[in-house]
Amino acid sequence: MPNAYRAEGMKAARLMMVLSSLSPLFILWAIRGIVIVGDGWLISVAALMVILPNVFLWVRIWTAKKLNEKREIVVGTAEDHREHLLVYLFAMLLPFYTANLNTWREIASAFTALAFIVFLFWHLNLHYMNVFFAMLGFRVFTIYPPRDNNPHTGRLSQVLITRRVVLTAGDRITAYRLSDTVSFEVDE
Repeated sequence: MPNAYRAEGMKAARLMMVLSSLSPLFILWAIRGIVIVGDGWLISVAALMVILPNVFLWVRIWTAKKLNEKREIVVGTAEDHREHLLVYLFAMLLPFYTANLNTWREIASAFTALAFIVFLFWHLNLHYMNVFFAMLGFRVFTIYPPRDNNPHTGRLSQVLITRRVVLTAGDRITAYRLSDTVSFEVDE
């Protein structure tokens, strides 16, 4: 199958990474409360939606390290995605947090909209958006490989989660593979 039509693999890992990016929303809903859902249920479900995907993410990082799933990434150009985190916070978290959830229909509507967002984040490979990475001092860059005369190289970008502040052309970075398009820089 040509590269232009290659399907992204690791679907379960990508889905869990998307769900982990929604953790702040579940924390906010648990704190805020929902009138028609008892606190015991709400806090339990919210905790589950925060803990499971994030544990999966950290297990994926641990597994990649244990299996030595390293790759070298050569920087052609790099884009810093700090603004994506702000867009994520203001475009998604705030509207969902302020949503009126006083009836079952409103809750169903909010969760249906959330399902659409999960699908879009998963389908568009935006599964690297995680506020916990930012809290831990990581940055997210999209790296485009150097251009050369080979028509089959330089086409696929990679997302790199790193503690670096700047990436420059020609940098060679060793990173663990979290998914087909997302890597986590090796701290050695």
